[in-house]
Parts: sequence; C-alpha cells; structure tokens
Amino acid sequence: MLRGALAGGPLLLVAVLAGRPTVGVVAALGAMLAGINDRPGSRRVSIKRLGVPALAGAVGLLVGTYAGEYAEIYAGPYEGTYAGQHVGAVALTLLLTSLGLLAGGMSAVGPVASGAGTQVLVAAAIGAGMPLPETGWERALAYLAGAGWLLLLRLLLPTPAAFTAGDYRFDGERDAVAAVYDAIATLLDAVGTPQATARRAALTAALDHAQDALAGPRLRRYASSSAERRLHAQYAAALPLAEAATALAWAGDAVVGRASEGPRRLAAAVRDNTVTRPLPAPSRSAPALRALDDALLAAAESFDRGGDANDDLHTRRRSAASVVRLALGTGGREYGLRVALSFGASAAVAQVLNHEHWYWLPATAVFLVKPDLGPLVSRVLCRAAGTVLGAVVFAGLAALLPRPEGLVALVAVSGALIPVATRHFAAQTAVVTVLVLALVMVGGEPQASWSRIGETLLACAIVLIVGHLPIPKGQSGGGVRARLTEACAAAHAYLLHILDEAHEPDLPGDRAARWTLRREAYRTLAQARTTIALSGAELPALARHTEGTDEVAAVLERLVDTTTACAVDLDDAGCLTRRHTEQLTTLLDELARHQRQAGISLPEVPGVRLRTDLTA
Repeated sequence: MLRGALAGGPLLLVAVLAGRPTVGVVAALGAMLAGINDRPGSRRVSIKRLGVPALAGAVGLLVGTYAGEYAEIYAGPYEGTYAGQHVGAVALTLLLTSLGLLAGGMSAVGPVASGAGTQVLVAAAIGAGMPLPETGWERALAYLAGAGWLLLLRLLLPTPAAFTAGDYRFDGERDAVAAVYDAIATLLDAVGTPQATARRAALTAALDHAQDALAGPRLRRYASSSAERRLHAQYAAALPLAEAATALAWAGDAVVGRASEGPRRLAAAVRDNTVTRPLPAPSRSAPALRALDDALLAAAESFDRGGDANDDLHTRRRSAASVVRLALGTGGREYGLRVALSFGASAAVAQVLNHEHWYWLPATAVFLVKPDLGPLVSRVLCRAAGTVLGAVVFAGLAALLPRPEGLVALVAVSGALIPVATRHFAAQTAVVTVLVLALVMVGGEPQASWSRIGETLLACAIVLIVGHLPIPKGQSGGGVRARLTEACAAAHAYLLHILDEAHEPDLPGDRAARWTLRREAYRTLAQARTTIALSGAELPALARHTEGTDEVAAVLERLVDTTTACAVDLDDAGCLTRRHTEQLTTLLDELARHQRQAGISLPEVPGVRLRTDLTA
C-alpha cells in the first residue's frame, strides 16, 4: 500500500507542477498497471514480474500510437467520403486483432507472459485512441518511467521483516523457504487423516513459491553472498524432508507428534535468520521415518554450515522450444483466438460508435477475457458491478475535490488501495475505475463516469458472446489439455528415473536430478489442477469440453505420490516392493482408462516399457 501511494500520485504531481500533465498521466498508468502485478514475495523475482510486462506495455504503447497515426494517414486520401470514414478504422482494427492473436497465444505460457500480453494490448489501445500531445517514443518512455519507479520502490523500501530478521534484501526469500518447512510440519501432523491430501497440495504450493522466490537475478546456482548461499542450502535441505513427508502421507500411518517439531524449528530459524535449536529425532521404525530422520540431520548440518557449501539449486527454466510449443499449442491457439476476437470486435464497435474514449472498450475487453481472473460470467458480473460502483464514487468525489490537487490525491489514494483490491476482481475494478477517471480529468478531458459505465457494459456483452462462441473441433478446452499433457509427461519422466535407479541398485542415484523431476511433476500437476478448476466453474457450454479431466489429474496425483514413496523405499531397501509395483501398474491402467473416458488424446506415454520394467 505504501508503494502504491508513492507511485502514481507523486509522479503525476511532479508532471502537473512542470506543466506537462499528460506525461504524468501516462507515467501514472504505467505505475498503476505495474501495481496490479505487484505481489508479496521476493524482491529479485519482482524484477521479472513487474519489469517484463512493463517493457511489453511500452512496446504496445509505441505500436498503438503509430498504428493510430498510420490509420489517420491511410484514410487521408479518402477524406470527406464514405470510405474515408471507415478505411482507417478497418486498418487499425485488423492490426489490433492481429496483435490480440499474438499476445493471447503468448499469454498461455505462464503468469508473467499473461501479464505482458495484457499490458501489450491495453497499452496499444490507449496509444491508438487516447488524445495526447506526446509522440509515441515519449509516451513509451513516460510509461516505462512510471513502472520503473514502482519497481525501484519495490527493491529499495524495507518491509516489516527488516525489524525482526535484519538484512531486508532477502525477507521475501526467507519467508518463502520458511513456509516450506511449516508446510512439511503441517503435512506430518495430518498423516493418517483425511486432511493429508490437502496438506500435501499445500506443500506443493509452498515449494513452488519458494522455487520462484529463489529464481531471481543473482539467486542462481552460484550465489554471490553468504546470505544467498545460506538460502540455497536451506531450500535444498527442505527437498528430502518434503519427499519423506510425502512418502509418510502415502503410507497413511500416523506418526508421533515430535516428528513435526523438527521442521517447525527449522522454519523459525529461517524466518528469524538465526541458528537452529536442538531438533527432536523422529522414530526410525519405517523407511519413510528413517528418511525423515536422515533429512533432519542433513538439514541441521546444512544450517550449521551457514550455507557456505555451494549447494545446487535447481530452478525451473522454460526453454525457447517449450515457450513456442505452449504459445502455438491448443491452449495458446484457443486463448489467442478468443482474445483476438474480443479485442478486435471491441475496437471495431468502439470506432463505429466514434466515441471520444473509444479505447476504453477494447482495453476493458482484454481484462474480461483473461481466464485466470475466474469464470467468464463471474468476472463479467464483477467487472460491471465494480465499474458502476467506481464511477458513482468518482462522480461524487469529482464534484467536491479541488482540481487538480484533489484529483492527484485521489490517484495516490487509489494506488494505495490497489494491493488490497486485487483480492477481488470487483473491488479491483472499482479502484482502477476511480484512478483512471481521475487521470482522464487531470489530462484535460471532461468528467466521463457515465460513458465509462456504458462502454464497460458493452464490453461485457461482447466478451460474453465471444467467450461462448463455438470454435473448431479439437481446440475447445485446449488450455486444460495443454496443462495435462505437461503434467503427464513430467510424471512419467519422474517414474522412469526411479525405475532406472531400481535397475541399477549398485550405482549411486542422482538425488538432485530426482528432486528436480519430482518438483516438476508436482508443479505441472498443480497448474493442471488450477486450470481444470477454473474450467469446471464455467457455464455448461464451456465446462463440458473438459469433463473427466479432473479424474485424470487425480490419478496422476496418486501416481506421483506413489513414485515418491517408491523413491524413499528404494533408498532404504535398494529395491521396490510388490506393493509398490502393483500399485504403479494399477495406476497406469487407471490413467489410460480415464483418458479414454474423458475423450482426451494426450501424447503417447511409455506405458509398455513401464509395465515391462515393473514385471521384471
């Protein structure tokens, strides 16, 4: 909230005092969109989370500005004729539609790419339609300055953790790693209870967050400071603990209470940046318990070394081929097509209406078409309600506040509220509506609350229609299928690695490679689960395309859990038990059956080899 208050408002105030309010408006827009992407977490990761979308937005603003100017030039020879009224609008609409297809496909790659795709399209619409005296490159620089200022605040301002643990540079990383140990302890408490599955999923989420937090600049394989090396070692020490806890949850036998005390003490040591206290040893009556005890001892040694060892941190990095495959796959094509249709149709309708703020219509459609904001009907209703509320509030405040001082203060207050408002789409819409309307007035345009409501409702109608249009066979539910494909491939790669270890019991296994494969299997599975849940909450016209996929994900989850239990037993006994091999064979057969029932065609998996290996 403090960063939000210090971002757009002060920039706008400086620009107003300098006599260039429109420059301040663009800078405040850049800060606002960066603020929407600002999330709790590590400072280093915020460079990518805020910086990449900001760069994309600046490019979109540049493209949109020159596209708008080109459309006017293109229509010039036909000025005063019927064709002159439409030829420029048609050319601009086609360009924006093509941009929507490209940005929509790239948005399927991941959260950062989704934020970048959104900012490209929103900024392109603003650049093409917002009347500003600045040139395209001046607008792009002002936009980058606004986003860069918020990023600088994110990197420099201390957080409350600085008063307890010191060295506030790594407070987000410490919190993320400590949360992993807490999640391990919580899972151990839930072993043998119905809550174990949910706690294992929470452990996966904590590991994903820590992995992302440690993936920022300089937090790489070879850390440059003792604090970074310590965080590397503490995260690496949590991986075998998580593996042992998952194996215990799979076995289902309750463990004694002191088993979870060790991870909790480790969590406190990470969070407070202190040394560990003595760790109570768990019982060693089962393979998973022996693995837990060994992992605790290794963690204690790692903590005592202070992270001086150059621990290997395996972080997930997408290859260029993987990015292209996701963008051009069924998920990317489906999302890109819906974004292009929504964005292009909104731009076309807005230009036909010839409204002064026509760019609001396509910019609103971009946010509405994003599936990660919730089910389509839900986000449309939230957007409509939030816009009406924000417009009414602003209309009342605009009649009372002095200009421009009161409007600048309103921008600052709205910027402070964005981090809280992002918890609900309707609240975020209301706050952003107030902020945008204030910026419009500071830029010299009249009060536009009621037109904002009308154009938002029109955008809602367009996105609802486009969102429920039938698309070519095989493309529906492409996002779910793409995520399931990733999860299935990762699960089988993990299982094959364990079987290779079982076939060569005399050779030392590559623990780091195993943990990397396990992390990838659980991470892709969690992403598939999230995508399936969002798809299942849609109206039947959309949800029916992904029926049965939840059952496939559930079997994959049990397969990965069983593989983890096999890995722990393999370390203890050097071979797989009949219980494990029978369970794996059953799960592979069940996975194939559910895929057929769901009517989904995932890539071929090495099932024949797996069954041969298991039989042997």
